[in-house]
Amino acid sequence: MNKINQLFSENKNSKLLSLYFCAGAPTLDGTSDVILTMQRRGISMIEVGIPFSDPMADGPVIQDAATTALKNGMTLQRLFDQLKAIKDEVHIPLVLMGYLNPIMQYGIERFCQACVDSGVSGIIIPDLPFKDYLEEVKPVADRYDLRVVMLITPETSEERIRFIDEHTDGFIYMVSSAATTGAQQSFDEQKQAYFRRINQMNLRNPRMIGFGISNRQTLESAQQNAAGAIIGSKFVTLLSEAQGDADKALDALFEALRQ
Repeated sequence: MNKINQLFSENKNSKLLSLYFCAGAPTLDGTSDVILTMQRRGISMIEVGIPFSDPMADGPVIQDAATTALKNGMTLQRLFDQLKAIKDEVHIPLVLMGYLNPIMQYGIERFCQACVDSGVSGIIIPDLPFKDYLEEVKPVADRYDLRVVMLITPETSEERIRFIDEHTDGFIYMVSSAATTGAQQSFDEQKQAYFRRINQMNLRNPRMIGFGISNRQTLESAQQNAAGAIIGSKFVTLLSEAQGDADKALDALFEALRQ
């Protein structure tokens, strides 16, 4: 069974926590240590960012991390090599998050094969048009048992959400707002209403809520309204401040999530 499906199947009543970091930032060779440290500290799933020069869905924190990673010399091939080296030690799902351009340049078949060879269970491509997903990406990903995770936002129509739910597997990435990534102090009533609306749709796929989670209030709100939460910008900031020391960054994150 795909590790993503296994995670949600085995933790139907748990409040999952997934973290994002950008491969190659703040250090080129820190990817393996960050992943293994997260796993040891109880993180449910890890989203590994593929650095790109124009990350349009991301706020300044993740943009800066991508710039740092590229300056450090991180490439898609180097990332796959790093992941492959620890494949047998990683038991939780790894999800690659990257933009369409570098993935298509690498070649979708070659990319999916490399994902399997390096222990990756799923991919998120924020700028992948749904038509291209259905016609070009999904058939290849399905052959390799890879989950392609799609994003929904408060602006996504019910018809579109149900279509995504019908044609994807694994989980749905529920973006808390239509803005770019970045930490928020609270989720206002408008976002809460969005969470409730999606809950009432009784979708087939589990959902993870991301964008803006940085403290106890936003974490609890996300975990109450979905299978769990995804934290990106907050952890990327803390990892940078800790100069790549994942244990120190996680200590600071868990402290922030208690406040």
